[in-house]
Amino acid sequence: MNREVVSYLEKVEAGHRPTREEALLLADEIDIPRLMATAAFLRDQGHRNIITFSKKVFIPLTHLCRDVCHYCTFAQPPKKGEQVFMTPEQVLDIARQGAAMGCKEALFTLGDKPELRYKAAREALAALGHETTLSYLAAMAKLVHEETGLFPHLNPGLMSDEDLAILRPLAPSMGIMLESTAISLLEKGKAHHGSPDKDPAVRLEGLRRAGRAQVPFTSGILIGIGETRAERIESLLALRDIHDEFGNLQEVIIQNFRAKPGTRMSDAPEPDLDELLWTLAITRIVFGPEMNIQVPPNLSPGQLQPLVAAGINDWGGVSPLTPDFVNPEAPWPHLDKLATETAATGKLLIERLTIYPEYALQPERWLDPAMRTSVIQAIDSEGYPRTEEWSPGEDTPPPEADLKLLAAHMPARVDPWLKSILDRAVKGERLDETEVSRLFLARGDEFTAVCRTADQLRQKMNGDTVTYVVNRNINYTNVCYFKCQFCAFSKGKLTENLRGKPYVLGMDEIQRRTQEAWSRGATEVCMQGGIHPSYTGQTYIDITRAVKEAVPGMHVHAFSPLEVWQGAETLGISLKEFLSRLKDAGLGTLPGTAGEVLDDEVRRVLCPDKINTAQWFEVMETAHSLGIRTTSTIMYGHIDGPINWARHLLGLRDLQARTGGFTEFVPLPFVHMEAPIYLKGRARKGPTFREAVLMHAVARLTLHPHITNIQTSWVKMGPEGVKACLNAGVNDMGGTLMNETITRAAGASHGQEMEPYRMEDIIRGNARLPRQRSTPYGDVPDERVRVSFQAAPLEDLRFTAAKEYERS
Repeated sequence: MNREVVSYLEKVEAGHRPTREEALLLADEIDIPRLMATAAFLRDQGHRNIITFSKKVFIPLTHLCRDVCHYCTFAQPPKKGEQVFMTPEQVLDIARQGAAMGCKEALFTLGDKPELRYKAAREALAALGHETTLSYLAAMAKLVHEETGLFPHLNPGLMSDEDLAILRPLAPSMGIMLESTAISLLEKGKAHHGSPDKDPAVRLEGLRRAGRAQVPFTSGILIGIGETRAERIESLLALRDIHDEFGNLQEVIIQNFRAKPGTRMSDAPEPDLDELLWTLAITRIVFGPEMNIQVPPNLSPGQLQPLVAAGINDWGGVSPLTPDFVNPEAPWPHLDKLATETAATGKLLIERLTIYPEYALQPERWLDPAMRTSVIQAIDSEGYPRTEEWSPGEDTPPPEADLKLLAAHMPARVDPWLKSILDRAVKGERLDETEVSRLFLARGDEFTAVCRTADQLRQKMNGDTVTYVVNRNINYTNVCYFKCQFCAFSKGKLTENLRGKPYVLGMDEIQRRTQEAWSRGATEVCMQGGIHPSYTGQTYIDITRAVKEAVPGMHVHAFSPLEVWQGAETLGISLKEFLSRLKDAGLGTLPGTAGEVLDDEVRRVLCPDKINTAQWFEVMETAHSLGIRTTSTIMYGHIDGPINWARHLLGLRDLQARTGGFTEFVPLPFVHMEAPIYLKGRARKGPTFREAVLMHAVARLTLHPHITNIQTSWVKMGPEGVKACLNAGVNDMGGTLMNETITRAAGASHGQEMEPYRMEDIIRGNARLPRQRSTPYGDVPDERVRVSFQAAPLEDLRFTAAKEYERS
């Protein structure tokens, strides 16, 4: 390799994007290992340790095609007496079998407009009630998605603007292979002779149409069909130009020609492995770190490790059910074998949807409204598919694969950057947003490493003691004039979800519940409610006094920053003055709720009329300045993601470094079932189990050494989830929660109360030592502990209906 090329590759590794002239310099480069090294370096920058695939079924709607490519066995002329289109019943049968096997994609393959060439196609379509192949394709895509939930990926050949407009609401992605821009391939005796749809100019215009229509699109090149290396680079540059203009090229496929019996090119030489590796490396160099570059694994059996080394990050669609109808001689690798061979390269095999994550996470731009909800509710925070049944609040076991990773030993091999982040976190250094986000992306062995490190840090800071508090929730009203999109608890004329009846509690009922809680061993009442239109700051002062009059020894943990802000505003006094009055009335600590995600990018959608991030922090800092300690929380897993979580955690850390006022951090995973934003189709199904566990572990690492207590919510995580979190940095199980109502209103199965003996069974079952604590993490008298283990059943709750806020 000459010095000029070496210098050029070094520039590429430093972030330089090759120009057309520079890319063409590589046409004669023969040092393939050096090219592969650069390509692998770039791939790792953009895709970390992940190689993706789509679990699919192959639906060959018809084998008829008006083109006659001389290497193709998929396209066949009609034969007398043979069916030329799959029937709806046949299509659905394949789709249902695939869905039962966990497939997410239905790949529709078909020839290009066969009705323009064959009478048999026209007659068959007419019998099916359609004039065109694309009309029938639209009907079948709609049928499959509605009946099975599979996401159609459409490869129908060239499409007009009208075709794209019809198909876009029915499929999240489509594709067409460019194959080559070499015009010489159209000449007589060449691969594309007699195939009008393979004209490069026509093909490229089809790709531009998809770009203008904002359809996430797949394309690529077919190598070894008579083109030169320089022509391959020209083809890649043409694809790059289109992507630069429209941004919709979600992947580039490099497919190696395979000679097939019965075709005119049956004796043509196939490209060897070096030719494929050279092309893959050049593709990565031309496109850079971010592009998804795919190679079909079934066309290079036994050679998967060098393919990964050449810079790919995707294996394409792999079916556990149907063969590759385009290359029927090449069976798909078994998914377990594919995962094993991928792991042997140091990479982790991850399933994706037919639409790639970066496009799934921008549904307003890249998805038709008809497709948005089903995609949003199928993905996790990174845009990968949810592959588990577990959701927060549901009575479903956690995924076994994640539990095994949690139980595993610290892996020997960890990404150097991730290891450096973990080392700095353990030292108590402040991480930046990018570093915290990177921790949230951990999968496979990296997930084990993050959780193990967090738990080691927990043991160092807290020992093996796990604490909990005996408390009662008193939600004094569910009437609220705010319209938070995640809330299924609040009721009233201005709310959107009226599950249950609106109520207010009188002071006598608040006092009765307080006294009953004390008689059952509670040391705390946790008080929050809706923001009732008639409530002022004086209401909250009166509620606090009522509790202290009923039981002077009860700790009052009450009023979110939203209630504090509204209370001060309604009295026309400063936050400091209002908080001082609450403290004088008997307020002990503030709950750190109403924070949801402390990033206004999220809050503008999730809770637009609520206090903003700066106001939430202002309430907390003011409280801390008065000696009022508070908890801190995050409610996550809806429309947010790792960067938002990072900003939230770092904001908490920075305030704690100044004030020291937070007692703990409490992750609250989004419970989706009855949440308005989920019912409107705009939110995910809460975090995945991996994400939920990681929130606890990453919080431990990010907040160290300033916030030392990390709590898990048994109401959201369930008993088995709690056990997992106790092995990922958690040292506190929160409250026993007599009368938990807010999470259950959202649809959770867990709730009401976890008695002390059940708390302690879980803790001891994790080989840890239980300890009852006070709200600010002090000791509680032995008398309180004894009473809590002898508690009588709770009496029935008493409510006063707020009839003026009911709807007929």
